[in-house]
Amino acid sequence: MKTVTTIRDLRAAVRAWRQAGETVGLVPTMGALHEGHLALVRHARAKTMRTCATLFVNPTQFGPGEDLATYPHSEAEDAAKLTKEKVDLLFQPGTAEIYPPGHITKVWVEGLGDILEGECRPGFFTGVATVVTKLLLQSQPDVAVFGEKDYQQLQVVRRLVRDLDIPVRIEAVATVRDADGLALSSRNAYLKPAERRIAPALFGTISQVAENVARGAKPDAQAAWGVGQLERAGFTSVDYVTVRDAATLAPVANASRPARVLAAVWLGQTRLIDNVPV
Repeated sequence: MKTVTTIRDLRAAVRAWRQAGETVGLVPTMGALHEGHLALVRHARAKTMRTCATLFVNPTQFGPGEDLATYPHSEAEDAAKLTKEKVDLLFQPGTAEIYPPGHITKVWVEGLGDILEGECRPGFFTGVATVVTKLLLQSQPDVAVFGEKDYQQLQVVRRLVRDLDIPVRIEAVATVRDADGLALSSRNAYLKPAERRIAPALFGTISQVAENVARGAKPDAQAAWGVGQLERAGFTSVDYVTVRDAATLAPVANASRPARVLAAVWLGQTRLIDNVPV
């Protein structure tokens, strides 16, 4: 695996692949890689001839008081994992390479980026949309792969690619979970042992909400039930449990259209998100 730190070198590598008639897959990450990330890499490798992974902890998607300073870093371990997965190229830029002095342009996906996580974390999706747009334009892949675990992010990326006519196919990979159901996340490392024992109740609860809605129960009532269940299970607080249209994330009245149950909760100082289809 070759590692590059500049956009110029990234584009040179991709250009050489293109000239050889090879297709390119992109897997954007913020590092602290786990099996969920590696599933994205494997998907990209199966779909394209060359695979590029990015490792960049994007400061613009962290708000005041969030965990930018303490976000897990494991660059050497990440590189070893990507090498083992036969990734061809790692793009590992510094902040000034992505956001040079004087950088002022931002990408905002109106509406879709303002709800749910956008409400709880103002500015978050502007940071995500901006960096993803830049990475797609810098690498110009045929396919870019994202996980369903960050489901709202996936929909935001799909929308910006469509609206800005970026010539890339966005593909999704199902959430990878521990044996007890907890969705893999770099932030799971923050959980204390007692909190880790509680955490799987998130997946169990939203799965039950999804099952009940599929059987005809009212989404709003089931969401309220889910909040109560999570509070009783010992979660510190619940930002939301909600049933939304699978594409637009608009509220739904029933399960007549494809829908998704999404939730965000706190366990101590750790914020967890998860989702399941109805």
